[in-house]
Amino acid sequence: MQLMSPTDAIFFMGESREHPMHVGGLQLFEPPSGAGPEFVVDLYEQIAAQTDIQPTFRTHPAKILGGVAGFGAWSVDDEIDLDYHLRRSALPSPGRVRDLLELISRVHGTLLDRHRPLWEAYLIEGLQDGRFAFYTKIHHSLIDGVSAVKLAMRALSDDPDDTTVRTPWTLPPRKSKAGRPAPALLETVSGTVGSVLGLAPSTLRIANAALREQHLTMPFGAPKTMFNVKIGGARRFAAQSWPLERVKNVKAAAGVTVNDVVLGMCAGALRAYLIENDALPDAPLIAMVPVNLRSEAEANTGGNHVGSVLCNLGTDIEDPERRLHTIATSMRGNKKVLGDLPRLEVLALSGLMIAPLGLGAVPGFVGTAPPPFNVVISNVPGPRKPMYWNGARMTGDYPASIVMDNLALNITFVSNADNLDFGLIGCRRSVPRLQRLLGHLEDALADLERAFGV
Repeated sequence: MQLMSPTDAIFFMGESREHPMHVGGLQLFEPPSGAGPEFVVDLYEQIAAQTDIQPTFRTHPAKILGGVAGFGAWSVDDEIDLDYHLRRSALPSPGRVRDLLELISRVHGTLLDRHRPLWEAYLIEGLQDGRFAFYTKIHHSLIDGVSAVKLAMRALSDDPDDTTVRTPWTLPPRKSKAGRPAPALLETVSGTVGSVLGLAPSTLRIANAALREQHLTMPFGAPKTMFNVKIGGARRFAAQSWPLERVKNVKAAAGVTVNDVVLGMCAGALRAYLIENDALPDAPLIAMVPVNLRSEAEANTGGNHVGSVLCNLGTDIEDPERRLHTIATSMRGNKKVLGDLPRLEVLALSGLMIAPLGLGAVPGFVGTAPPPFNVVISNVPGPRKPMYWNGARMTGDYPASIVMDNLALNITFVSNADNLDFGLIGCRRSVPRLQRLLGHLEDALADLERAFGV
């Protein structure tokens, strides 16, 4: 048994039936040419034979205080019941994609069993077009969303003839250049807590100066929306892919970044969705956006240089061209402030951006205080080539993240070869008909294409 870090314990302290603290991902696969009806059965048997399970996937909270599995310490099991964690499911006829998304909506909203290692995996067949799906979820105390995507990609191959079946739970940690396992994100964060706390006075000074000079968007300037409420435990999941080429064409015509264009898609979709629900505020929505602060010259230097900024989505602007330029200007200005700071001050200032989310647990806070921001929109780098699993091509890779009080909607997209794969997760009660946002995303991209003549 070993003690949890404060970071790990926070994930459990904030977890409840209404607030499951796991991240997930849905992968869609097209069987190889000539594969028979037994392909998925054989794949399941090969997956079930993967029993050399890494410590991360054997870990759960230790039983303390009279046998209650809570938080404070970790226990690592010598053996696990793989039949419990690995599940084979089939969709009801006719096996529509909407049936698959409904299944993921239900499964993603249920808590993981704290008496067992904190993960589950589902091999799902029965789609009418012949594809099959693989959905995994793992507690955020064990791994973060970006690391989860990278781990899932390591189980795949860019060679369609590679029939070796690998699974995320059997892959050892990557080695650092010094030959030691690379530290997990949570270990890195925990190791820098003292340094970040020591920067608190200077961080507040920097934030205050940036705010006065209007160079940095700070929390609590966002309007109240239908997304910024207390949430329930049920979830709705929606997913769809868009060709990366369409986004790049708008990027080139507008002179902005790919991320700006996607934010423009999201802004247009959110504006239309809120109008549809008679809930569009007069002030623009504010998104929290994780950003990569590297220059091109630093792209392959290793380490981390990631921060969080708040972006004005311009949802009060009807014209899509003006709205996109408002977004690009907001992102450029906010990234410049962080890009001029040392790394530890970036971490501290980014922490200051998201810290108000923890106030959602304070009684009365969500109902009375303005939200720190309205929505999270995340860009997770994925594979640049088509990827395969036992010869089956991955046709979609859709992330399923976390929502919480005051943040009932999360939009995350992953680059996947020639596509951008969007995963939307929302509180089923607070964000009704979430799937309509997919249609609004398509409309928003088409509006941008018309506005810039592409």
